[in-house]
Amino acid sequence: MAKQTNKKQLLDDIHTKRNRLEKLLSILGEDEMERPGTTGTWSVKDILAHLAAWEHLLLEWYWSGVQGSSPAFQPVGMGRKKIDSLNHDIYERNKSRSLDEVLSEFHASYKQVLTVMEGMTEEELYSPGRFEWTGGLTLADYVAGNTCNHYTWAKEQIRKRVK
Repeated sequence: MAKQTNKKQLLDDIHTKRNRLEKLLSILGEDEMERPGTTGTWSVKDILAHLAAWEHLLLEWYWSGVQGSSPAFQPVGMGRKKIDSLNHDIYERNKSRSLDEVLSEFHASYKQVLTVMEGMTEEELYSPGRFEWTGGLTLADYVAGNTCNHYTWAKEQIRKRVK
């Protein structure tokens, strides 16, 4: 996967990857979306809750940076154990929610990310260290990781299940 080098490319990639994921989701029934085992014990519903939670984290990180503060939860230097623990916490918080609730949040968080992204400048997106919480990476790296790259991962997990 080629790295995006400008805002237009990043937005295009986000739209493309999200549309591919949505197309796959459109062929699934409610039972298929709630059945455990899509990836580990997670159902498709759990994956969608996971995606929405990471989009919310991205927005929290961004707004903290804009306000000149540090987010309560720092993404820089997160090791595998910390990411796994966070993902487990996200799963636990969301596993009892209804499919309708999760789908609603899944769509709402995507719209929120797109709305916020429209206002981001190229400088914000592509200046390494522009925000303290990005470390040596760019905001665009985090945007891609929490959107288009994450959508690709989700689609691959779900596709394996519905073959």
